[in-house]
Amino acid sequence: MDPAGKVLEGCTAVINNGKIAAILPDREARRRFSATEEYHLPNCALMPGLVNTHGHGAMSLLRGLADDLPLHPWLNDHIWPTEGRWVSEEFVRDGTELAIAEMLLSGTTCFSDMYFFPDQVAAVARHAGIKAQVAFPVLEFPSAWARSAEEYIHKGLALYDDVKDDSLISIAFGPHAPYTVTDETLQKVVALAGELDAAIHIHLHETAGEVEEALASEGRRPLDKLLAFGALGPQTQCAHMTQVSPSDLETLQRTGAHVLHCPHSNMKLASGFCPTQELLEAGVNVALGTDGAASNNGLSLFSAMNLASLIAKGLTGNASALGAKQSLAMATFNGARALDREAETGSIETGKAADLIAVDLSALQSQPLYNPLSQLVYTDCSRQVSHVWVNGRLLVAEGKLQTLDHDQLIDKARYWQQKISSDE
Repeated sequence: MDPAGKVLEGCTAVINNGKIAAILPDREARRRFSATEEYHLPNCALMPGLVNTHGHGAMSLLRGLADDLPLHPWLNDHIWPTEGRWVSEEFVRDGTELAIAEMLLSGTTCFSDMYFFPDQVAAVARHAGIKAQVAFPVLEFPSAWARSAEEYIHKGLALYDDVKDDSLISIAFGPHAPYTVTDETLQKVVALAGELDAAIHIHLHETAGEVEEALASEGRRPLDKLLAFGALGPQTQCAHMTQVSPSDLETLQRTGAHVLHCPHSNMKLASGFCPTQELLEAGVNVALGTDGAASNNGLSLFSAMNLASLIAKGLTGNASALGAKQSLAMATFNGARALDREAETGSIETGKAADLIAVDLSALQSQPLYNPLSQLVYTDCSRQVSHVWVNGRLLVAEGKLQTLDHDQLIDKARYWQQKISSDE
């Protein structure tokens, strides 16, 4: 997934001090380098680690709790009351650990998270060895983590100071949505993010109802509100964007804001369709996210690639829309660009971090192998990920977690399932 999108065969990636030192034909690599460790993966595609740009990791503990409901009844009647009862440091720590394990096993090496107790999210990511953008939430209503917008911001800034020298973790501002923060709070977030050169990660135009309510109450679309407040720019990450008007498209194009496409949750909650092909053709950077496992039930970006491509084809009536190469770019380089990490990760290039995954294409469902890019997108390969490296550190080997305890994760998930079920 370098800019040219080349597929190389019979080659070796040479890793030194966590970075890609060279990409050479096998024989030349052997002649020029001697290695302390060698991995021979003759039936695998070696590709950049996937970048999941939008999620709520701890919500993995709520997977399947309230299915087959639209967004607002799902949130207001089920998810928020359950969170109010159970969210704690322990809940976030255990849920995030479960999510990270699932992401690693399906090839994700960098993710963005927005949830309560973001300090716990950062700590678990650091322990697991995965890269993360932690967007601390900003809301007007109280939670187990903070009582007011002012406290959310105060605690988030403290976390920013704590991890500012951490190479794995970056911090972003996470105002939940235009309808859950006041104008005053949003303006404060914009000012502080500008001072710190930090990203703003926000749910935006997730449903038609959100846009209609904003037009009825304020006389403008949520995106226009963000534009008026100076909240849109290359550091803005807009999650969902299922409602895109011609003026919205022009605004996104002009400001350089990123769109984070979450096809599974958009479909499952009947929120609408993000016009990915139209956005990409206009030069808007579109990346992929899974959202939380409570609203899509899985964290596989391979599955997200597949669904995103199929939706684009069905929506446009064009079978060539969002082809395999574009879908792979959305899950790798575009994601790294959205999180301001494209200089570091998202493609296999000399000098970049060795954030790599190996996908075993010898399985029956991958045969015959005419086009590896096509197989990676149109046959869900998440269970065929054999190895995962972040900064050259092996986090998954032969499909097994190396930094997290699989059995312990299962026990913790069952513990929470029993605990939450007993309260219903």
